Amino acid sequence: MDPLPLVTAALSTGTVALAEIGDKTQLLALLLAARFRKPWPIIAGILVATLLNHALAAWLGALVAQWLQPQVLRWIVAASFFAVALWTLKPDQIDDGESLPARGAFIATTIAFFVAEIGDKTQIATVLLAAKYHPLWEVVVGTTLGMLLANVPVVLLGSRFADRLPLKTARYVAAAVFLALALWAAWYGLG
Repeated sequence: MDPLPLVTAALSTGTVALAEIGDKTQLLALLLAARFRKPWPIIAGILVATLLNHALAAWLGALVAQWLQPQVLRWIVAASFFAVALWTLKPDQIDDGESLPARGAFIATTIAFFVAEIGDKTQIATVLLAAKYHPLWEVVVGTTLGMLLANVPVVLLGSRFADRLPLKTARYVAAAVFLALALWAAWYGLG
């Protein structure tokens, strides 16, 4: 039996917003905000990436799990985290005080968030919510709203205080986190 109208969306929003607190994508949001200093294209990139990722998770999650053996999926996720770790180490190639174009912020955020969400707990939560609750569009809208509720404040504050953030240290910490996630995925798998 389906719950009352929009209860599925509210349940999905709350579940993902709570799961996202302290997640790697919040760190990614902070780094992108500090790097690009363009909050609205970053927020738009988070929105687009999450809608695409969670829609795929909701509609195709069960099929992908059947197509790929767990070992193959494990190495794809590990390699993706390793690639993000390396990308994080690359310093900005802009002059001090110069911000990157908004289009670059949108594209970088969309790609980075989409990849970072692969195999993430919020993506898995989306698969599980979609398996149990309907209509499916409410699950996707709810999980996307949960991601925005958790990440938009981080982006806005990160953009505002970017001049005060130790970006070199933040890059190294972020790279270490993504490297640890790559090693974890390679060693323990996704289960």
